[in-house]
Amino acid sequence: MSHVLVTGGCGFVGSHVVDRLIELGHPVRVLDSLLPAAHAGTPSYLNPSANYVFGDVADAEAVAACLDGVEAVCHQAAMVGLGLDIGDIAEYVRHNDLGTAVLLRELARAPAVSRLVLASSMVVYGEGRYRCAEHGLVSPGPRSQEQLTEGAFEPLCPDCGRSLRPEPIPESAPLDPRNVYAATKVHQEHLCAAFGRECGVPVTALRYHNVYGPRMPRDTPYAGVASIFRSALAAGRAPRVFEDGGQLRDFVHVQDVAEANVLALTARPAVAGAFNVASGEPRTVLELAGALSAAFAGTPPLEVTGEFRLGDVRHVFASPRLAAERLGFEARSSFAEGVREFAAAELR
Repeated sequence: MSHVLVTGGCGFVGSHVVDRLIELGHPVRVLDSLLPAAHAGTPSYLNPSANYVFGDVADAEAVAACLDGVEAVCHQAAMVGLGLDIGDIAEYVRHNDLGTAVLLRELARAPAVSRLVLASSMVVYGEGRYRCAEHGLVSPGPRSQEQLTEGAFEPLCPDCGRSLRPEPIPESAPLDPRNVYAATKVHQEHLCAAFGRECGVPVTALRYHNVYGPRMPRDTPYAGVASIFRSALAAGRAPRVFEDGGQLRDFVHVQDVAEANVLALTARPAVAGAFNVASGEPRTVLELAGALSAAFAGTPPLEVTGEFRLGDVRHVFASPRLAAERLGFEARSSFAEGVREFAAAELR
């Protein structure tokens, strides 16, 4: 069994990866800084069979100490979400890009490490994949503030101005980050790819779509939309749905995401490349809000606000075909069952 280091292993996805690895018999070490934006303290759910080091992935000494005997690294540590505004930029770059760079430098000095799995994100694509009836596949530019203020949320064909049809996005699509967090995730992928080429270590980048499930952080601007809706409902408030709620996303359960990581860490031989981690069943944001609301008795009606954030994209959902073919990954959790479980789950 491979000895695995999981950075960010106290977090939402990372802790589920740790649990699954230990269940399969792998020795696991965790490096986590317990970032206050995500943790109010040491979580109660930490698996006692893992070895925990509470330190920063940007601290070279802490990283080097964690790599003793490690054969594979699962890099989950990151500052996630869109955040509040451009004032977050330095913190995102420090935690995501500098932290990754320090980790990679230390990995290059640790010859026992034979593979690296990176937690990437669907945000690297920017807007999803669109087809125009006349011009075929097109890439609409960012939506303007004027357009959004007028409630014109759907991207239009940049050639003829007509409406577009969204399609599942494959891993071969161009990368087009539309916010600071997305830019840092693209940079993480590029840094890891450079490390892999120079050091001969297979690197697997898992592009998570909208992950939800137990242990999500509550009431924070860095949480995902599922957690924000869930926190509102738990407080007796209606979820506030931005735009018109028609945004298409792929909501994938955290246990499926953990399984994708385990497959990438244990595949023989290692499978390098970027892979969508998704259910393959797109849903609107309004559908998610409605499904969660239905699980809470006596909540007020959903509030569709028309508000928007310039960093948001309209539609992005994935083709999971490549992950199925190369990694053997298929999401198992149904949307209905997963949302019911999430509605009753304890948040962090």
